[in-house]
Amino acid sequence: MDLPADLTDLDADALSRAIHARQVSCREVMQATLARVHALNPQANAIVNLAADDQLLAQADEHDAELARGPSRGWLHGIPQAIKDTGHAVGFPTTFGSPLLKDAMPTADSLYVARMKAAGCIVIGKTNMPEFGLGSHTYNHLFGKTPNAWDPARSAGGSSGGAAVALALRLLPVADGSDFMGSLRNPAGWNHVFGLRPSPGRVPGWPRPELFVSQLATDGPMARTVRDLARLLSVQAGFDPRVPLSLDDPHDSLVPPADVTLDGVRIGWLGDLEGHLPLEPGIAGVCEAALHRMADAGAHLSPARIDLDLEAVWRAWLVWRRALVAPAVAAVMQTPEQRGQVKPEALWEHDGAQDLRFGSFMAASVQRGALLQALLALFERYDVLALPVAQVWPFDIDQPWPREIAGHPMDTYHRWMETTIYATFAGLPAISVPAGFDATGRWPMGLQLIGRPRGDAALLRVAAGYEAVVPELLARRPPAVSSTAAARPFPAA
Repeated sequence: MDLPADLTDLDADALSRAIHARQVSCREVMQATLARVHALNPQANAIVNLAADDQLLAQADEHDAELARGPSRGWLHGIPQAIKDTGHAVGFPTTFGSPLLKDAMPTADSLYVARMKAAGCIVIGKTNMPEFGLGSHTYNHLFGKTPNAWDPARSAGGSSGGAAVALALRLLPVADGSDFMGSLRNPAGWNHVFGLRPSPGRVPGWPRPELFVSQLATDGPMARTVRDLARLLSVQAGFDPRVPLSLDDPHDSLVPPADVTLDGVRIGWLGDLEGHLPLEPGIAGVCEAALHRMADAGAHLSPARIDLDLEAVWRAWLVWRRALVAPAVAAVMQTPEQRGQVKPEALWEHDGAQDLRFGSFMAASVQRGALLQALLALFERYDVLALPVAQVWPFDIDQPWPREIAGHPMDTYHRWMETTIYATFAGLPAISVPAGFDATGRWPMGLQLIGRPRGDAALLRVAAGYEAVVPELLARRPPAVSSTAAARPFPAA
């Protein structure tokens, strides 16, 4: 394999092959990564709590020595990785973007982090996120804002915004994130990379204080190629007895074959849910253009509708979300002084849950079951369902959240993200694939594809089929990165 002048141009799979073929050393990979991070991250602010260069280079040397002595640890051997700040990585604080947790040092790795380390990755730092992961806009009072990789005056999305920007700017070859309300999908769509929300239990969450109900949030992978996405998921995934609802390995390999096609794939286009979801102008058109590329490649595309009261689904979602978010916020808010350091959106979730009754929670659970049944009825006719991954283009970085969409006022801080709840609430895997750009060519948008229950492998095959028919789209890079020049300074917002 011919190596590029800048090793950060390689995707994770190519980088892994080069390391294992001894074409490049782990030290050289770390040196190239740190050079790119030091050039772009001061303005991009995607990676936080970065470890010292000498410590990371020493770890790279250890990985080189291991490889010289015998077999590698695995696919990620020697590959730099930064962990989203929701995950525990020993030696780095787990802050959740909150000043109240700036010194919270874990005593053990999160399970998926431990698996990535066992496969050979070197953790260089953490990736930035919104405070407590709330709101799809990556800013907090501890580390500040992470601007969009394509337009630094715009939001990167979130809550895995730092991970998405690090990928897009090639600060990392592959990244992890987590997803509750689109946190792997929205920032992937807004930064022109791939983000997968796996099936609940595919990537077991450990350690966590509650193991049976908290299934709306899941960890998962982000990448610039579908193969990298699938390979990282293969590392993160697998049953663990400490997590009772974790899944065994799927029967099919998660990594799609090289010759996958879209022939005969049946796609149901949900669009704006018959007017229920307000969309900014141009979003539907970009997504439909991507879908027509799939149809031209052999997929069968037709409109679909969810036969359900979608406003009732939203109200049920609010109950579940508050019930799960409120305890996490309460855990760090023991005094009035601490409450004063928590952002308003977190207080809104916490305070709204204080009079929540069990009967209300169970009624919302019944509505959640009805949503799953409605989507299962659609899967009798379709292999995947499609929605825009976001209802707005990346918005002004100084705006906390969009107050209206196309003249429709937003009644909560996250109503503009409603398009992401259907996969989450029904417990279905969903992927964001790059769909295109706005009319100016500055702002990316993603297309959300939703798969059948536990259908992660099949969904990845569809994504790989799409990837194969849009090479010119995927070849586009942010202004700060080009294939013919070294990293340029990231323009100030």
